[in-house]
Amino acid sequence: MKYELKLYNSLSREKETFRPIHEGYAGMYVCGPTVYNDVHLGNCRTFVSFDVIYRFLRYLGYRVRYVRNITDVGHLLDDGEDRMLKGARLEQLEPMEIAHKYTVGFHDMMRIFNTLPPSIEPFASGHIPEQIEMVQAILDKGFAYEVNGSVYFDTLRFMEQTGLYGKLSGRNVDELIAESRDNLKNQGEKRHPADFAIWMKAAPEHIMRWRSPWSEGFPGWHLECSAMSTKYLGKEFDIHGGGNDLKFPHHENEIAQNFGACQCSGARYWLHANMLLLNGKKMSKSDGNTISPKELFSGNSPHVSKGYSPMVVRFFMLQTHYRSTLDLTDEALQAAEKGFRRLMDAYKTLQSLQPLPQAQAGKLDAEMRSLVEGVAEEMCDDFNTPKAMARLFELVSRINALKGEQLPLEQVSADTLQRLKETFQAYIFEVFGLYDDAQASGDDGTLNGLMQLIIEIRADARQRKDWATSDKIRDALKAIGLQLKDGKDGTTWGRE
Repeated sequence: MKYELKLYNSLSREKETFRPIHEGYAGMYVCGPTVYNDVHLGNCRTFVSFDVIYRFLRYLGYRVRYVRNITDVGHLLDDGEDRMLKGARLEQLEPMEIAHKYTVGFHDMMRIFNTLPPSIEPFASGHIPEQIEMVQAILDKGFAYEVNGSVYFDTLRFMEQTGLYGKLSGRNVDELIAESRDNLKNQGEKRHPADFAIWMKAAPEHIMRWRSPWSEGFPGWHLECSAMSTKYLGKEFDIHGGGNDLKFPHHENEIAQNFGACQCSGARYWLHANMLLLNGKKMSKSDGNTISPKELFSGNSPHVSKGYSPMVVRFFMLQTHYRSTLDLTDEALQAAEKGFRRLMDAYKTLQSLQPLPQAQAGKLDAEMRSLVEGVAEEMCDDFNTPKAMARLFELVSRINALKGEQLPLEQVSADTLQRLKETFQAYIFEVFGLYDDAQASGDDGTLNGLMQLIIEIRADARQRKDWATSDKIRDALKAIGLQLKDGKDGTTWGRE
């Protein structure tokens, strides 16, 4: 690999040079959705973040096996009720109907955001035998115990023998005990409040149930990721990702389970995407501070002044590092829309630039080559999309200046111009996963036709020296965000 990739490991809390277990190959597991309702916009941000990471690893030349699970077995709520069963009851459907309905919806939303499908997308319900085997392995190693048909992970014993529990989330034993939920179902069966279920005996009314050596029941929520990640990526693999909210208890418990069954913590590198805020606050349905992806696209929400295209929203998400919180506001989306159009217009402009026969590399050439190199260097620094994007926008200014002849094209070599075109093509479309959605929907085709007509009318006015009409057309277009650019080869248009 030409570039050295460094990533922030949540387990060590340091940036580490990526050293894959197998040279040229990367195994990545990302916690997928629980399919009992529509996908949350914050989850979309997480999956877009890991889509970019997946894309960039492939761009660097790695063969990537990307595994993203679907949780269709269910979670226990704080009151002990199963999420899938609650959703099925409310919608008067079978649990697997609920799972299928929202899995289809999740896939549709991922396509809308232009995320690549994972290499493997296992369902929790399809891997019950593997989960039962892992429970047995944990029991055999002495890190779990069975009570009345349910099996619990012995957290205190794990802490005493390994000292690993709490390392990922940075919490001490007392904090973990205090945060254990005393009202969780079957709390009284556990030896210690911090212990967690890896197999639950099903109550008579529980529909989703499977036979096991201990009871008819169902696996604990945390178990599925441990079982499926090791099945498809091995006992030790490269990258485990998910939202920041999964550090505790989900990922903490995964590490415990993996060690309990396999004597290793699973992934070498743990990556976490931070949360999405709305107007500076955590999203909450109870106080109305929430917006769905569909509402964001349609503009049917009091939080936005209009609808924004999926690619504008994706572009907006890339403006902040995946480990930082991202504040969604109408003003920020408006700025992202302008930035997105400016980037796409610059890409089109770049395609029209042709090297001059007399071109010789000079200071400008060296400057542009340095910026091109900088895009990859920023991405190799823990997938820093905002800084990589900033490098591209420094080049956007120079591209526009070359087109408008404020900078001399004869100082840019053919090789540098070609590398610039290749970089824009690769990062905009392959790495960042953007595309010109207006053009794809046909909007730009109609608009382009109208703009060409307006340009001809204005050119006629200029030929007749009717400067008032010419200026009026230019100013009216500028007022609605469209800019005319006059050059020696004629007039072109773009969005401001």
